[in-house]
Amino acid sequence: MDSLELKPIRRAAGKVRLPGSKSISNRVLLLAALASGDTEVSGLLDADDTRVMRDALAKLGVRFWRRRVRGVGGPFPVKRAELFLGNAGTALRPLTAALVMSGGEYRLSGAPRMHERPIGDLVNALRGIGADVEYLGADGYPPLALHPAAIKLNEPVTVKGDVSSQFLTALLMALPLLDSKSRIEVQGELISKPYVEITLNVMRRFGVEVTRREWHSFEVPAARYVSPGKIYVEGDASSASYFLAAGAIGGGPVRVEGVGRDSIQGDVRFTEVLERMGARVSMGDGWIEAAGGKKLKAVDMDLNHIPDAAMTAAVMALFADGPSTLRNIGSWRVKETDRIAAMATELRKFGAVVEEGEDWLRITPPGDFLAPRASNSPLVSVDTYDDHRMAMAFSLASFGGRRVRINDPGCVSKTFPGYFEAFARHVS
Repeated sequence: MDSLELKPIRRAAGKVRLPGSKSISNRVLLLAALASGDTEVSGLLDADDTRVMRDALAKLGVRFWRRRVRGVGGPFPVKRAELFLGNAGTALRPLTAALVMSGGEYRLSGAPRMHERPIGDLVNALRGIGADVEYLGADGYPPLALHPAAIKLNEPVTVKGDVSSQFLTALLMALPLLDSKSRIEVQGELISKPYVEITLNVMRRFGVEVTRREWHSFEVPAARYVSPGKIYVEGDASSASYFLAAGAIGGGPVRVEGVGRDSIQGDVRFTEVLERMGARVSMGDGWIEAAGGKKLKAVDMDLNHIPDAAMTAAVMALFADGPSTLRNIGSWRVKETDRIAAMATELRKFGAVVEEGEDWLRITPPGDFLAPRASNSPLVSVDTYDDHRMAMAFSLASFGGRRVRINDPGCVSKTFPGYFEAFARHVS
């Protein structure tokens, strides 16, 4: 489907069962693959990003059947492979580090946008401990060729933390393959810290306890991964943000199930944004609920800790009572698209005045955004830039009295293939 038209929406209410978290799913798949023993995984996300991870792991000698993963108990046994990872940073970056520790000949590539997303900080960290990593295109970017090399841990592994936390995550998950105690030192400010917390939590489930000193130093023990037997992947907190925002804008209540106050995901803190904007939020074990219906309040917030859910907040700003400023979101520049530029461009189509900086957006909503609601209301065509979160976030604009045409709605298959069907079931 080339485009999908959403008619003006008045109300949202109901319960939504969320798909599994992408961030947790790909971490669990990798560690289950590297662990000794079989792991039964429930709640695993079935979407593009997890499929490319599974396909890659299968080529590396990992066996799957039904919900079970048979781990290889250490480095990958297959020592030569060519792997295509789509646009999945949660697959390509951790696999790069794990394959360096496996001592084989590997080639890793992805979709065209993946080849525009930086990986230089991770490669520099790996080269610093002896890895032989070759750029097959532009320096600092995939595709990559990995060659066998002697890894040396005489000194701490150093990695920059100000572009993507996935580089640190990749090192953390790969270093236990060396059977040697190691230390990682982060240079500069580490962004997206809650995603590193997810990494540490999942590693702990597989028997490796990392000692963290603030956010600057991480001690990785000389311990191999061991299967916990069974593991559950909770619902995706980033995906929850769209439905919770719908409840805040469209009256609600809307309840999401599969993620709650006990979540290990940082994006569960999107509830703080909802409350600041005037929504009523409640949480329990495995669920979150939001309701509202009044004009939202403008906010000025640092959203570095929830970069994905911050996109939802940007579209919610269309419904606010004044200008909203989203700060410290520089990581948007190197995601599936340049999300700061893309978000600014598409918000302007709705009449918003948008100012953008290197790591911030200021959004002044149009004065007439909630009217008209007739079937002949204006049509706004939204480009999605092959970015699933652009498509899902802008579905919320259909509460603003406009017909909204989402171009390339199929891009949501990256993390939530059934998103638009689920959205349609809970709005009217």
